[in-house]
Amino acid sequence: MASRKRRTNRWLDGHRRDAFVRRAGAEGYRSRAAYKLAEIDRRDRLLRAGMTVVDLGAAPGSWSQYAAKRVGAVIAVDRLRMQPLPGVTCVNGDFTSSEVREQIVAALPAGRADLVFSDMAPNISGIAVVDQSASAALAGAALEFCRRVLRPGGALLVKVFQGPEVRPLRRAMEQSFESVSVRKPEASRSGSAEQYLLARGYRPQHNGAC
Repeated sequence: MASRKRRTNRWLDGHRRDAFVRRAGAEGYRSRAAYKLAEIDRRDRLLRAGMTVVDLGAAPGSWSQYAAKRVGAVIAVDRLRMQPLPGVTCVNGDFTSSEVREQIVAALPAGRADLVFSDMAPNISGIAVVDQSASAALAGAALEFCRRVLRPGGALLVKVFQGPEVRPLRRAMEQSFESVSVRKPEASRSGSAEQYLLARGYRPQHNGAC
C-alpha cells in the first residue's frame, strides 16, 4: 500500500510539473491532450474550415475543444456526460451501439463525417499485453464505425498502444484507406506506449475491414 501511494505521489508531482499541463491550464484547455492533436494537425494539415468531425471517447473534451476552433461542426461522443462546449454537439452513450450511432448520424449536417478521431484508451491493467489488446480493440471499433459515417476520401486518427496487435489493425486500415501513417506527438509522455495511426483517403468500395 505504501509503495502504491509513493508511485501515485510521484505521478501527481510529475503531472503538476508537466509543461503541457501548465500550458493547458493557461490556455483554457480541459487537458494536455489538446496539444497532441494540435501537433498532428500542424504537421498533416488535418483540420480545415467547413469540415465535420466526430470525436469518439471525447471526455473531458480537449480534442473537441481544439477542433471546434478549426472546423465547421464537431460531434463529441462519450459514455460519460461532458460539459458543453461552444460549437460542439455532445452525444452521450456508447458509439458501438446502434441506437447511439443513429443519434450521431442524425447530428451530422450532411449525414457523413470528413474525419473521425479517437484518443480513447482502455482502463489500464498494468499488464502490457492485456492493455495493448484492449487498446487495439477500441481502435478496431473506431475503424468499424467509419463504415457508417465516413465520407469517401475522409480520414481516421486513432490512438493505439505499441505492440504486436497494431500490425493486423494497420493492415485492416490499409485495406480501406489510401495511406496509413504513424504519429508520436511530442505531447505524448515519454514513458507512454501510445502512438497514433493516421489513415487518409477512405475508400468505401474496399471496406471489408472497416
